[in-house]
Amino acid sequence: MKLLDRYIGVTVLQSIGVVMVVLLALFAFATFAGELEKVGRGSYDALAAGIYSLLLMPRLAYQLFPIVVLIGSIIGLGMMASNSELVVIRGAGVSLRRIIWSVMRVGLLLMVSMVVVGEYVAPIAESKAQSLKAEALQERVSFRSDTGLWARDGNRFIHIQNLMSPHSVGRVSVYEFDDQNRLTVMTKARTAEFDDKGWTLNQLTQSQISTKGVTTERKPQEHWDSLLEPEIMSVVTVKPDYLSFIGLYRYIGYLQENGLDAGRYQLALWRKIISPLVTLVMILVAVPFVFGSLRSTGIGQRIFVGTLVGIGFYMADQALGQMGLVYGLPPALGVFVAPLAFLGGALYMISRIR
Repeated sequence: MKLLDRYIGVTVLQSIGVVMVVLLALFAFATFAGELEKVGRGSYDALAAGIYSLLLMPRLAYQLFPIVVLIGSIIGLGMMASNSELVVIRGAGVSLRRIIWSVMRVGLLLMVSMVVVGEYVAPIAESKAQSLKAEALQERVSFRSDTGLWARDGNRFIHIQNLMSPHSVGRVSVYEFDDQNRLTVMTKARTAEFDDKGWTLNQLTQSQISTKGVTTERKPQEHWDSLLEPEIMSVVTVKPDYLSFIGLYRYIGYLQENGLDAGRYQLALWRKIISPLVTLVMILVAVPFVFGSLRSTGIGQRIFVGTLVGIGFYMADQALGQMGLVYGLPPALGVFVAPLAFLGGALYMISRIR
């Protein structure tokens, strides 16, 4: 049985790998083509656009995982069915449940891979991609790190720890230097908001530094003249879905401590939790395509219908999550509805297989 498990697992895994490579190649080309219109701005050239597109691939791989697993499983099992291998295996007394378990073992391996990519590879690559693009398009932006954004604005150096949105940032520090590179003013603000009049620092502490000593003053608000614009901030702002689990958890805590809306980030956190399990759900969804009513159709039709099902799942998941935010429902409710519905449908279809 171990040999059979290995054979089924390797066949399905190879199909999933091929589907992933093909889809990533298509998306990489589309992303690169979309970036070409920005080539020529600042120091952003074709090479930078190519590197930027490649750095986005881990995040795209993470997002495409459920659909890739579904299509890859349909292709792998479908090829075995077309070659009558599954008929022989079942004729030898191997139950459908045993065949499903052989594929599910591959799903467990993919679950671990998905967690590693989503938690470690994708966030780091995404951060580097946004920093590369920001630096090339606008030289005032120095770099984005795990501790936030560092930027230079004339004789001032700016550190923004929390990039909530292009128009709203948190934990801002501004260090001003004179012509002799001596620190003269240090300003720390809890938040900064951008409107028609420019940036406004909120709940700030400002320290004037001179040879006579340090004078500190606290202010509720103050206008902030800066060359950093929301267009530049939008380049380096990492969306909730692209953050790691730990990053989301800490950021939600920060938002809640400051009385800010954390709904989008809570939704992204619950999606992080449920995403590995969706991989297993997609494998179960693929089984009826091979053993169910579609078993007599061609592999091309199975792939087409499977792709539609995968896209349908993605659209339902996104729509339900956003509807939950709009109507004030718990984020977990919107995240679990689509996977549970597809899981129930898959189990029902499997129960009808003879």
